Amino acid sequence: MSALLEWIATLAAGLFAGAALYVSLVEHPARASLGSRAAVHEFGPSYRRGALMQAPLSLLGAAAGIGCWATGASAAWLVGALALGALVPFTLLVIMPTNKRLLDPRLDAGSEAAAALLRRWARLHAVRTVVSLAVFAGFAALAVWR
Repeated sequence: MSALLEWIATLAAGLFAGAALYVSLVEHPARASLGSRAAVHEFGPSYRRGALMQAPLSLLGAAAGIGCWATGASAAWLVGALALGALVPFTLLVIMPTNKRLLDPRLDAGSEAAAALLRRWARLHAVRTVVSLAVFAGFAALAVWR
C-alpha cells in the first residue's frame, strides 16, 4: 500500500509541477506577449481550466503523501505533502485577489493596471511552480531511495 501511495503522491506532484512550469515558462509569457488587453481576455478561460486540474492534483498529492507518512514512511513525505497541500490556501488567500481583479469585467484590459496585475500574477504563480517542483523532486528522490 505504501508503494502505491508513494506512486500516487509523486505522480500528482509531478503533474502539478509540470503544468505549473508550463504556465510559468510558456503559457503566461505567450499570453503577456499579446498585450494586456488580449492577455486579460485569455486569462479567464485559461484560469478556469487550470484550476479544475491543479487544485485536485495538489490535494490528491498531499493526501497520498500524508498517507505515506501515516503508514510508516519518512516524515519527509509529510513535509512534502503539507507543502503541496499548502498551495491550495496560498492560491485562495494570496493569488485569488489578483485573479478576481483580472476577471473583473470593469477592469480596463488595456490599462497599465491590467498589465501590472498580469505581472503580479506571474510572480505569485512562480511561487507555486517552485514549491511544486521542489516537492516533486523530493517525492521522486524518496521513492527511488526507499
